[in-house]
Amino acid sequence: MRRRSVRDRINDDASRTDTASVTPSLETRDLTIRFGGHVAVDGVTCAFQPGELTAIVGPNGAGKTTYFNLISGQLRATSGQVLFNGGDITALATPARARAGLGRAFQLTNLFPGLTVAENVRLAVQAEAGVHYDMLRVWRDHKELIARADEILEEVALSSRREALASALSHGDQRKLEVALMIALKPQVFMFDEPTAGMSVDEVPVVLDLIARLKQDRAKIILLVEHKMDVVRSLADRIIVLHNGRLVADGKPAEVIASKIVQEAYLGVAPQEGTP
Repeated sequence: MRRRSVRDRINDDASRTDTASVTPSLETRDLTIRFGGHVAVDGVTCAFQPGELTAIVGPNGAGKTTYFNLISGQLRATSGQVLFNGGDITALATPARARAGLGRAFQLTNLFPGLTVAENVRLAVQAEAGVHYDMLRVWRDHKELIARADEILEEVALSSRREALASALSHGDQRKLEVALMIALKPQVFMFDEPTAGMSVDEVPVVLDLIARLKQDRAKIILLVEHKMDVVRSLADRIIVLHNGRLVADGKPAEVIASKIVQEAYLGVAPQEGTP
């Protein structure tokens, strides 16, 4: 009998929920983490819907990346829950969450620096297909995997760099390769942490265009931690604001950016008179 995967169990949990009610695909409930006496994320409850790109913003030290790490599993919560497709994944480690459908980009340790760009993507395609590792046989017997890998390389504009070692890529191209690996794994949730950090002016539009194209799949959830407000304005359907570990604002970009609490806490300026 085939051993049931984490994704199978979560999907079973989701199928047992009341289909008449709207169950968010991804949700945190009272999510909290303490480091000694410091509460880095303080009781954050938030639901994320398919077809929506949510930007998570806030001043330095607000808890943005810590909250991200709690969702993806890099950190274990002190209390609260992370729910995915109706199942509780709070106790799952990062690899198990990835197998369940949470994909996080821009962690450069995910790349195999000694392999070519094409080999990196092919391995990710192979892993998603559940094919046992055998480099020579896999690519001889599974031509469709090669075709899928080639499609992804074209999608992220890396076809011309397919034979280059991952270690030889520019910073921007390495980040594009990470997006390629995440696309190959077919996650239900795409998570981007400061996607344009350290990139040249020429490289930024390429990665932003990749994320914008991912938004076109209305079945996916996209989460973005970003401090550049021009990036947030260009991509976000929704903004949530963290301040001192608490969720202090949540709504449409124009409304949130104009709100008094964001003007004061995040942008560091006095709000205009009459601003709510």
